[in-house]
Amino acid sequence: MVRDNWNFTANPFEATLTPASFYCGKPQEEALARLEWICQERQRLAIVVGVEGVGKSHLSTTALRRVSGLGAETVLLSLRGIPEGEWLPLLLERFPLDYASRCESITNWQKLENRLRENRLMERPTVILVDDIDHAPADAVAGIERLVNSAEPRFSWTTVVGTATASSVENIPHSLRNQAAMRVHLDPWDTDDVYAFLSAAITRVGGDPAIIPSATADTVARFVGGLPRLVSRLAHLSLAAAAGDGLAHVDSSTVERVWRELYPVSAPHDSITRTDGAHDAGLERTGGRVRAVRKLFE
Repeated sequence: MVRDNWNFTANPFEATLTPASFYCGKPQEEALARLEWICQERQRLAIVVGVEGVGKSHLSTTALRRVSGLGAETVLLSLRGIPEGEWLPLLLERFPLDYASRCESITNWQKLENRLRENRLMERPTVILVDDIDHAPADAVAGIERLVNSAEPRFSWTTVVGTATASSVENIPHSLRNQAAMRVHLDPWDTDDVYAFLSAAITRVGGDPAIIPSATADTVARFVGGLPRLVSRLAHLSLAAAAGDGLAHVDSSTVERVWRELYPVSAPHDSITRTDGAHDAGLERTGGRVRAVRKLFE
């Protein structure tokens, strides 16, 4: 319904980590620049830290492409939910090993060492992006520590970049955190970035960016605290509600009603948001309601 009502060629706020849906705001631009420097200087470890929903995983997929463009062999692995004993086979699957190397009767760790040694001899850096390093099983943490601490030449051109949530970064052992050459903080968007993202997303699918005016973008940013994941979610629901109400554009009052009636979390009290308390206290529950959109998810 959203696509048909606004004549979009696709959903502008799809919940995917595709390169097309990535918006490089000021925090992302700074974080990517620092990660590129880390890799170019062949530092051994960096940790990207941010709150839930700030876009660490999406940043990782973009960093994968950026660093690969610098000539490095780059792989990405998420460690959330991986049981012990499985991280190394999953990591090796992401390397472009030939059939003989994969079937060689040696341990998985030896296969990884051989690949890192091969890249070192070819003067090709290896960058291992580890998403959710704060949720890594114990054997994965031990393996990463070996990669970043070892003085062996085979590891000297290998860089590990981990992402962690600010609330659980302490789960990473102190001995490993101390090895990080840099902690990269990924901050939420400001209102300018939110407006620029919403406009770019709508333009990308053939829509008119005026559908979400600047004042409405400010309201979205205020309710979700500039967190990219929540910006996309609230914008999508607001577009659907505005379509159901037959509006020509999304206004701030629609965003407020969506936030209170359709949003999937307890919005005014949710701990991950940064809603202005004084403003929120003064908002009366309006008499209008968001019209039910029967075909919202068809």
